[in-house]
Amino acid sequence: MNLAFTQEQNELRRTVRDFLDKTSPEAEVRRLMETVDGYDPGIWHQLAGELGIAGLTLPEEYGGAGCGFVELGVVLEEAGRSLLCAPVLSTVVLAASALLGLGDDAACHDYLPGIAAGTSVATLALTESASRWAGADGITTTATLDGHSNGNGWTVSGKKAFVLDGHAASLLLVVARTGAGLSVLAVDAGAPGVHRVPRATLDQTRRQADITFTAAPARLLGEAGAARPVVEHVLDLAAVAIATEQVGGAARVLDMAVDHARTRVQFGRPIGSFQAVKHKLADMHLGVESARSAAYHGLWAAADNLPDLPLAASLAKACCGDAFVAAATENIQVHGGIGVTWEHPAHLYLKRAHSSRQLFGHPAHHRQRLARYVLAEQSE
Repeated sequence: MNLAFTQEQNELRRTVRDFLDKTSPEAEVRRLMETVDGYDPGIWHQLAGELGIAGLTLPEEYGGAGCGFVELGVVLEEAGRSLLCAPVLSTVVLAASALLGLGDDAACHDYLPGIAAGTSVATLALTESASRWAGADGITTTATLDGHSNGNGWTVSGKKAFVLDGHAASLLLVVARTGAGLSVLAVDAGAPGVHRVPRATLDQTRRQADITFTAAPARLLGEAGAARPVVEHVLDLAAVAIATEQVGGAARVLDMAVDHARTRVQFGRPIGSFQAVKHKLADMHLGVESARSAAYHGLWAAADNLPDLPLAASLAKACCGDAFVAAATENIQVHGGIGVTWEHPAHLYLKRAHSSRQLFGHPAHHRQRLARYVLAEQSE
């Protein structure tokens, strides 16, 4: 395992940070929070198409760059630092990874070039009100083969909740049950029988939607009944991805707290000189660096597709989720009264921290998963 980045990866980080510093400042984040889509399609096209972010991990035959998950992690860390409002997780991590994993070459040729170019926004519709992000269990949405329907002879019926960017995506990859078992089907968001409702969420910088499918025409991707291992693998990749994003956010609030402690003067001296504040900052730094190590280990496991990726993913999600919430909370404490005002950005990071902590499984779920892995190894 190599935790040092290459020269090319460091250059990618500098390029993405410079771009996001210009296009995703606090004022722009607040503006996008009030828009219908929640992101700027023009900026997304530049980020995805011109900078090649959306196609980083896609093979060159589909218009991608053929890079690995570590390079995507560099982008995600910077996205978390700037609270980027864009469909990166939904399109690049969830949808693109699912398409590749399903092994449907025709579907990959049809859908992935648009994703790589930034002209198509896609997402994975997995969760339902009872299943949350814990995995593929609890899916009640059904897909039926109907020779009289459009869309490759399949229709989808059911309800999905908490669909990332589901209100704005043009392509919906729906996890549903067929007679053969768990399957994934592609549904055009504008097709008849698709009803999308934006969901009110704590974190306005990342949009979610509830979607109802009523005999919506669909296209089966891959083999019917073969989707469970693919969905589980995609969720592991998503856990690593959001953990890396959480590290970026946690590092940013640490910088905010340190800067404020240096410049805020109380009783004739900077508050950073008081021992209690020093302890807070030291604890924040320890938490952020520990989380960064866990996230980077997850990136390495994902890039090399190691057998222990599920273990690394749960470790990263549990550690980074708690670290971001702790850092965002302490940042407000260091700032004092101004930290709880609407005008200060501290609350934006706190809301992102609590929201992303729930996505792809709460840290408690991943700690239980880690315990099962450890106990299973000890029993062998």
